[in-house]
Amino acid sequence: MHWLRVSTFAALWVGGYAAPPAQVPLRGDRSVLPGVNGVTAVAHQRPLHGRFLHVTDFHPDRFYKAYTSTTEDAACHHGHGPAGVYGAETSECDSPISLINETMAWIERELKDKIDFVVWTGDSARHDNDDELPRSTAQVVGLNEMMVQRMFDVFGKRNGDAEDEDPNNDYIIPIIPSLGNNDILPHNVMTAGPNAWTRAYANIWKQFIPEAQKHQFEQGGWFYVEVIPNKLAVFSLNTLYFFRSNAAVDGCASRHEPGHRQLEWLRIQLQFMRERGVKAMLTGHVPPIRQNAKTTWDETCWQKYTLWLRQYRDVVVSSHFGHFNYDHFMLQDFQDLDKATKHGRIEHYHDESLENCSNEDVHTAVSSDYFIQLRNGWSDLPTPPKSVNSVGAGSDNEMDVQDGMTATSARMLKNAKKHKETQREKRKKYLKDMGGAYDERFAVSFVSPSVVPNLFPAFRVFEYNITGMNYHRPEGGTIHPPPPQSTAAETEEDVTMLRRKKKKPKQFKFRVPEAPDKASPPGPAYSPQTLSLLKYTQYYANLTHINNDFVDVGTVAEDNLDIRKWKEGKHKGRKLRNKDSTPHPKKFAYQVHYDSQDDDIYKLKDLTVPSMIDLARRIGSFVAEDNVDLVSDAEDEQLEDGESREDVDVGTTKKKHKKKHGKSKHGLKHAKENAAWYAFVRRAYVETMDPEQIEEQFGH
Repeated sequence: MHWLRVSTFAALWVGGYAAPPAQVPLRGDRSVLPGVNGVTAVAHQRPLHGRFLHVTDFHPDRFYKAYTSTTEDAACHHGHGPAGVYGAETSECDSPISLINETMAWIERELKDKIDFVVWTGDSARHDNDDELPRSTAQVVGLNEMMVQRMFDVFGKRNGDAEDEDPNNDYIIPIIPSLGNNDILPHNVMTAGPNAWTRAYANIWKQFIPEAQKHQFEQGGWFYVEVIPNKLAVFSLNTLYFFRSNAAVDGCASRHEPGHRQLEWLRIQLQFMRERGVKAMLTGHVPPIRQNAKTTWDETCWQKYTLWLRQYRDVVVSSHFGHFNYDHFMLQDFQDLDKATKHGRIEHYHDESLENCSNEDVHTAVSSDYFIQLRNGWSDLPTPPKSVNSVGAGSDNEMDVQDGMTATSARMLKNAKKHKETQREKRKKYLKDMGGAYDERFAVSFVSPSVVPNLFPAFRVFEYNITGMNYHRPEGGTIHPPPPQSTAAETEEDVTMLRRKKKKPKQFKFRVPEAPDKASPPGPAYSPQTLSLLKYTQYYANLTHINNDFVDVGTVAEDNLDIRKWKEGKHKGRKLRNKDSTPHPKKFAYQVHYDSQDDDIYKLKDLTVPSMIDLARRIGSFVAEDNVDLVSDAEDEQLEDGESREDVDVGTTKKKHKKKHGKSKHGLKHAKENAAWYAFVRRAYVETMDPEQIEEQFGH
């Protein structure tokens, strides 16, 4: 791969590279492919497995040193302290190269031959967290080149294709990367393209970006790959243009903003996919978080993106993001769309408070308030009524045909019919509130945990339905995406602004995407079908166990929960097992964290919106336990129907107290009601929070 030997540093200051052809997609047959110099080649294509890997936020750091300090001024680069050979879990230090190498080696051993493509959502350079070792352009570029090389080491071909003129022919499966806020310099700040960084990544990722989209990628850093030809496309969005912390751009309202241009491109492409019967997965780095405790996207970008999800709900299969480190999901509620947005108008205020956001803490910060706000929002989800089929029996004319009915019986039947009608009205209202039988009022975004051990390193493998697709053969030749549309036709709408007085918002017009045909069935995001997500399996590496540096596990220091402070990690102030600081790690391995389908708590039959709404509703049903102890000696016994205490003990507490009030039945009820919430929190922090702290921080 001598293309990697050419420094991309120079590419930051020049434009124009050889445009690579599209990545070779997956099929289950032997296919004739266009060759070099007009010579065709017959290639054996891998069969579909119905799985893909989502990995994010590697943050490799060549300056990381084992047994250095995890303090803010040391950052695992200097001094002496508890930084382990594979990383300093729960601290704000970045990933040692040893962790990167072992992670990719594990993926090669365990997953390489079991997945169809890789979603890689950015942040492949270290944070700018050491004043003595400031980041440079060469470092950012070099680390990203290193990660591409690691991807090649695992998924690259070994048949000499790396030396031909076709860089996209180097991998056995498609890999879809996206830009993270630390993949540029300075972090967070990216100007409108084309710019030095979009040109640089057009070179770094030239194996991944289809030829027909290379020029467009240089314009803004977005593209897509048809990972299953004519069936499934994975989109890589440049979320830096939606990011509130990017002081170089200003939302998605004005047609002059790159965020607006990206969403216009996305609208055109999704419409193109709909017309061809192709489904789409949307991926990017920064998730669309919209809470009082944490907001990541500009509101105009959130409004338009969410409108796009509503209008293309028959096309979009799922959305996947990184950046946030915490394992969780979020709902986009279409009722949060402004009335003006639905009609193609959007107001935009220039928020001067965000002008210095690029200088904020480089690490993702979150307080318990964020997750509690998610929970509280889900507690307001409409509750489905009892099925009308379970109420009453017989036809509506039953009273007329039962001549011998007594007055009491007639009254009872009348009441039953009245109750049945009430339930019917409740169901009708419920379906209206939820957007129909498939909950089409909502969309779901999945946020994967990170490899960088700010918690424990983790990643996910998703499974999706490939019924009828194992031996799919693409029809015809290469299909090129529609060319970017000129904005001339939209100029009258987009430039038409309602001029306001100073400091009042401007209102911009935009084209509202077409909605699904009313006769169309629900898409794979809403109803189980081909390409619907079935489940995910989350893996994590317990670095405390693997590093093997301490006699006892210890607990997380209390200041680790303060988002305003640098996190030194759970081993702050502890003494190493070996005074000579000689590492004696155990064998490195990832282990299953949980399986969303087989899990005793989540029990998700699939990952469609109705299933995720059900989980959100269970999480939102939390009941505060001010005076109720969850675990007692009595609860160690078997519960009803053979259920063990493990089914309800989700790490909220392992303390065993005697009941303060009455019998344990009341406590068990609360434990079962709250199981989903505590499991959600425990998994969000990837098993790094002490049970007592979880109860203290999230038990109210």
